[in-house]
Amino acid sequence: MRIFWQSFVDEAVGASYLDTLRTFLNDIAAPGTRVDVFGMSPSDRDFGRLAEFRCAIQAVDAGLGAEADGFDAYVMGHFQDPGLYELRSALRIPVVGVGEATLLAASQLGRRLGLVTLDPAFEVWHLEQAERYGLAGRVQHVAGLGCRPEDFDRCFAGDDLARERLLAQFSACARTMVERGADVIVPAGVLPGLLIGGEHNFKIGHAPVLNCAAVALKSAEMWGQLRALSGIEPSRGPSFRLAGDRARHDFRQLVAQGTPARSLREDFLK
Repeated sequence: MRIFWQSFVDEAVGASYLDTLRTFLNDIAAPGTRVDVFGMSPSDRDFGRLAEFRCAIQAVDAGLGAEADGFDAYVMGHFQDPGLYELRSALRIPVVGVGEATLLAASQLGRRLGLVTLDPAFEVWHLEQAERYGLAGRVQHVAGLGCRPEDFDRCFAGDDLARERLLAQFSACARTMVERGADVIVPAGVLPGLLIGGEHNFKIGHAPVLNCAAVALKSAEMWGQLRALSGIEPSRGPSFRLAGDRARHDFRQLVAQGTPARSLREDFLK
């Protein structure tokens, strides 16, 4: 099985992180599974809706290319899952979102979920995610660390002091949530997920901490195997009706050419 993992981190800026992620995913993959991790440039460097939308366009285009190149499954390796539903409606191979897969898995481990995200800018986004996935009543705590991706890259480059500092910051944030009633802690991002990836039986008080990177990979393997076994796909009714060839072609052409929408308005004004 070949799995395409789309990160939203730049290959050069986040080289240590991406190298660590590639090693981690392939080390825990099932025998016969290969995970290819791809970065994105520009990365998701300006936290907010517009940046997420731009990255979603790039991620969808990459997914269309991944299916054409023969990959067996696609993982959107960005917890916010922007463009996840659009991509799922465009591909026949399984499409797994880190955020969706992790939140659904976490809901089996406890009733009240606490999410620790990179930045407060994502707090509302994660609450909206919970509503979209039918878990609005379960995600009761969301808090941002106020970190940048570069802070984590130092950890993955071998800076043990930086790693200990971030782990302590993560644990302090999560401990407040547990004291307020959370019984499962979710690192809402692959960066913090990988940070705790080497911790065995990691808990904050009684609350297990779920590694989102591992959950997403195992979910992709499962859906890839189920598709091979029975041919199962998402519902092709209103939820994820499969896009036609023309829709896929138009989308990829737009991304490739960068045709500005304003040209239509300019033609109208002539």
